[in-house]
Parts: sequence; structure tokens; C-alpha cells
Amino acid sequence: MLKTLRNPTFRHLFAAQIVALLGTGLATVALGLLAWQLAGDNAGAVLGTALAIKMIAYVTLAPVAAAVAERLPRRAFLVALDLIRAGVIACLPFVDQVWQIYVLIFFLQAASAGFTPAFQAVIPDVLKDEDDYTNALSLLRLAEDLEQLASPMIAALLLTVVSFPVLFAGTVVGFVASALLVMTARLPGRMRGENSHFWADVTKGIRIYTRTPRLRGLMVMEAAVAAAGAMVYVNTVVLVQARLGLGAESVALAFAGFGAGSMLAAFLLPRILQQMADRPVMIGGAGLMVAGVALVPLVGNLASLITLWALIGFGFSLTQTPIGRIINRSSREADRGAVFAAQFALSHAFWLVTYPLAGWVGAAAGLSVAALILAGIGALGLMAVLRIWPAQDASDLAHDHPDLPPDHPHLTNHGPRHSHAFVIDEIHPRWPRAA
Repeated sequence: MLKTLRNPTFRHLFAAQIVALLGTGLATVALGLLAWQLAGDNAGAVLGTALAIKMIAYVTLAPVAAAVAERLPRRAFLVALDLIRAGVIACLPFVDQVWQIYVLIFFLQAASAGFTPAFQAVIPDVLKDEDDYTNALSLLRLAEDLEQLASPMIAALLLTVVSFPVLFAGTVVGFVASALLVMTARLPGRMRGENSHFWADVTKGIRIYTRTPRLRGLMVMEAAVAAAGAMVYVNTVVLVQARLGLGAESVALAFAGFGAGSMLAAFLLPRILQQMADRPVMIGGAGLMVAGVALVPLVGNLASLITLWALIGFGFSLTQTPIGRIINRSSREADRGAVFAAQFALSHAFWLVTYPLAGWVGAAAGLSVAALILAGIGALGLMAVLRIWPAQDASDLAHDHPDLPPDHPHLTNHGPRHSHAFVIDEIHPRWPRAA
């Protein structure tokens, strides 16, 4: 897996991702403390609203940002968004009203909605070999999991010697360092697609996504991912402190179990995907998550919770890590950024539903009821995947073009009835029907 880091461009991008993730982790801790300082007992409501704003920005702005990105140089676009994020974070220590937090969070997440899909779309252009790309996806997954473990510990150590606003300074340093690393990376040029109107580019990724069966399968699979993730992220603290009667250190151990399971899967995935196709691996991961959430009512001690969270984390990584490979198979290089943006927006739409559902149902009807409802949502998503994403999912598909003139270059090159790696584009606007 580590041999992928021999590529200097990916090495720079990977380092940029690590420092940006660490900075984001510090900001998460500092934002919670800032909310407590401004709102006291209502800090949870403030953070919940901020989280909703984050998801709304992701869902609505990612496709727009992808269309803007197609008209700008890659390096300049990524560096500008890193610097915007640094500037927004630099303002947070000076806020004295809750509404100011909401405004700044919107601008911060708007920049992230542009940066993340654009960053994801660069990696397969840097690493053309599928095995190298798979290794890179696993490394990036490991980096995200390690950040969830490392950032709170680093923040805790810093808070023993400085006040919490200094954590925001660490976040600014992280984003500036990320910008510098992107600046020094030799990014491949962007392949341009056909000239089109801006609104057509905004909707292009969604159109490709919704017309490709395997991508529609990914979309509904996110119901299982979001249901399990919401249970973990929203209700872990309640499970540990209210049901089990344990302290904050046990909350950290429970989250560590989730992270450990996810890291183990990310470490094993390159070998697994050499032996198995993406679809059964991802469906298996979704099944593990659904089963794990359904077993939450049986949790009676910390050891069982950690084990269950590790199982869900393992499934989470099995389901999320191969997504880049699926998008790579399902789009032209020129359209890849738009499709990554569509994945980013559509997946977060499910989180926008499951996050508040996990909290509200858990508070009103109990954690067991919340777990069973979320497991039901995940199970429905999993059943939909089995129906939508064909088990026989060949890349090369036989098809014809009755709408094209006989002298069209595509027919001249391939013949009237032909077969090739099929993706949705201007010449192939609809998926061919199964024979």
C-alpha cells in the first residue's frame, strides 16, 4: 500500500489531506467549546444547527462548485478554496453572536463542498493504474480514521497549556499548509469536455449519476451508510453515559472501536479487491452496518458496544472506500469531477435526514427504537441496491445508435452495432437495455 507514496504528486496531495484533516479535527473541538461559551446549555442546539447548515451547503453547492471548477485551473481552484477555509476559520475566535457562527460555517462548508470532490477527482488522474488507485483510496480512508483518533488527543494536550481559541490557529495553519503542498504538486492538466452552458455543467454529474445503474446503486447504498453513521456519531455519547452510566473516557473508547474497525478494513481492502468485485464487497459492508445497528438494543456493557462499533466501522470502510473506483469506471475523465460532486451531494442528502432522525427519535422514544428505525432504513436501502445494481455488471456493453447519422465518426470507428466500455456522455445519453 505504501508504495503508492513513491509517486511525488500523490505524496504531496496525501500530505495536504493529512494536515487539512488534522486542522479540521482541531476546529471541531474548538467549535464545540465556542458554542458552549456563547450558548451554554443550548450548545447542542447550536451545533445541531451548524451540522444541518453543513449538510445543506454540501447538497446544494457541490454540483455548482464542480461546474465552476471546470472553468478554472485545477491548482488555482484547490489552493483558493484552502485559503478561503483558512480565512473563515481565522474569523471564528472573534465571533460573539451565535448567528455569526452559522454564517461562517456556511462559507466554510461551501468551500469544502468545492474542494473535496475536486480533490477526489484529481487522484485517479495522478494514479492511472487501478491497483495504485485502490491503494491510494485505502490510504486516504486510513488518514480520515486516524484523524478522528488523533485530533481529539492533540486538542486535549494543547488545551492543557493554551485556551481553546488557539485551536483555531492550528486549523488555519493546517489549511495554509495544505494550500502550499497543493501548490508544489505537479497536477495533471484537466481534460476538457464539450463546451456547454454553465447550468448544463451544474446538472451534468447528477444526470450521469442517475442514468448509470451502478451509480444509482451507490446512491441508495448511502441510506445504509448514513443510517449506521448517524447512530454512531449522534448517539454514542448517550449510549455510553446514559445507558451504561460511564464517563467521557469511555465515549472516546467507543469511537476508537469504530475507527479501529474502519482502519482494519481499509488496510485489508487492496487485497480483498484483487480477489472480489466491488459490488459484493460493498454490499457485504452495508449488510454488516445494518446488522450492527439492529443489534444496538442488546448492548449491555462497554465491551459489547466497542465490538459492535468496530463491526459497523469495518462495514463503513468496506462500503465507502471503493466508491472512487466505481466513479472511475462510470465516467469519462472530463466528467469525473462532476460525478464526484454528484456523489458528494447525493450521499450527504441521506445524512441530512438520518442525523436529526437519530437524535430526535432517540430523545423521544429511546435509543433502541431509534436503532431499529435506522436499521430498517438501512435494510430498505440494501434491498434497493440488490435490485438497482445488476449482479452482472460488465463495463463493455453491446449497443447501437439509431439516433446518429450513418456517417457519424463514432459509427465510422466502431460500426453500427458495437461494444465498448460504456459511460453516459453526449453520444451515449441512455443506458442500454439488457438483452
